[in-house]
Amino acid sequence: MEVKVKVGKQEKTKAEALIVGVFEGSKRLGRDVSSLDKALGGAIREAVDSGDFKGKLNQTYLIPAMGKISTARVLLIGLGKEKEFTTDRLRQASGKSAVCFSGLGLASFTTTLHLVLKPLQDASQAVMEGALLGLYRFKKYKTNNEENGKMEIREITLLVNSVKETDQVSNGAFTGKVMAEAANFARDMVNEPSNRMTPSIMAKTAKLLAENFGFKCRVLDRDEMGRLGMGSILGVAQGSNEPPRFIILEYNGNKKEKPVVLVGKAITFDSGGISIKPAEKMEIMKSDMAGGAAVMGAFMAMAGLKLPVNVVGLIPATENMPSGTACKPGDVLKASNGKTIEIISTDAEGRLILADALVYAKRYEPKAVIDMATLTGACVVALGRHASGMLGTDEKLMTMIKEAGERSYERVWQLPLWEEYEELLKSDIADVKNSGAREAGTIAGGIFLKKFVDYPWVHIDIAGTGWDSKEGPYRPKGATGVGVRMLTEFLMGWK
Repeated sequence: MEVKVKVGKQEKTKAEALIVGVFEGSKRLGRDVSSLDKALGGAIREAVDSGDFKGKLNQTYLIPAMGKISTARVLLIGLGKEKEFTTDRLRQASGKSAVCFSGLGLASFTTTLHLVLKPLQDASQAVMEGALLGLYRFKKYKTNNEENGKMEIREITLLVNSVKETDQVSNGAFTGKVMAEAANFARDMVNEPSNRMTPSIMAKTAKLLAENFGFKCRVLDRDEMGRLGMGSILGVAQGSNEPPRFIILEYNGNKKEKPVVLVGKAITFDSGGISIKPAEKMEIMKSDMAGGAAVMGAFMAMAGLKLPVNVVGLIPATENMPSGTACKPGDVLKASNGKTIEIISTDAEGRLILADALVYAKRYEPKAVIDMATLTGACVVALGRHASGMLGTDEKLMTMIKEAGERSYERVWQLPLWEEYEELLKSDIADVKNSGAREAGTIAGGIFLKKFVDYPWVHIDIAGTGWDSKEGPYRPKGATGVGVRMLTEFLMGWK
């Protein structure tokens, strides 16, 4: 996608299409929009006064220019009430507008949406994120797609009023482009069917990403994991014919600092193992590697933005399958720190592979560790699809993550890790069991993981936010890419 910043007046701009934002209930169009309206012979004011266009959030209204201006068509996009306007509403409006033009088969468009919110750098970042996230579609396996052959949008121009605005808008647009492309990369990985995104293929993808973006990648195989005593991840992997992989990424942007470690769960397909899941919607379990994909996407973004941070990524990758060799309820596994784990449910496998990864993280003497995982169905019950669960041992770290979640609108909600919950995972025969009763399922997952950390740590449960069956203004159905932009925003503010 080519992104341009251009100085000019709306009514004198030559373009295939122009996006103009209008607030709901606006009695005045504003100076720039009024000039455009005058050039269009009052078409914008007529649409508003007639009630055909009310300016409600994400409402669209297309005005053919009919040769009155150099732009072929003008799209009005509703911004909702001005007092309720936020950066994410700007992101939504941009996504909705871009999708509208994509449906018309246009190759390019010009937008002025970034001009409705200050600071301009943040606004232009949101506009680019919304547009590129909204335009995303996963059509790789469509052989007779009616959209095949249709022109795709290849160029977006951000219009500014003066030269002094160009640097802010250019910088923001670049950041937004990098962030959105990284999130779309993660979406691609999660949307891939599990026979095309095995642990081995995921590891090869990580190596290629590292080569392209200039960071390090190392991959441990089954034998290497065995020598490290990673009995927890190997216990999950033993039921599958697909060999497990332990992916290690290292980005060095600041030689003086101890690293932040990002850990991503990557179950490339989760059948539940012997504790098998219901057949209905099991196909979505290809998305159980969304945490690992988010970590890889964050590495793509931080390298693209050249962030001055040191970050390590740890991605344990395996399938969870039922077979004659699969781990069984009642078995006992030993993690790489020596802790023994009684298996109650083989469908509580994500915490098992994360355990060995969290132990491995300690060797880096990390300043902070953040793990991201589609861990518990209980989190979907508790928080639905609009927030990820957050639990951890460091309040300052959780505050920073929450703020990054607000900026990216990948929001989190904190749950407790009180010692009273320890009772849920007490085992009669091992140090800990991997699953408790039905109550407090998300917290129980966090309590389990806490037993494998002794550094500042936060766990983010994206079970409800990593996949969506409903379409939004900048979020198609399927993989959401959640976590990529939030982690990148967090790292941009890391000190």
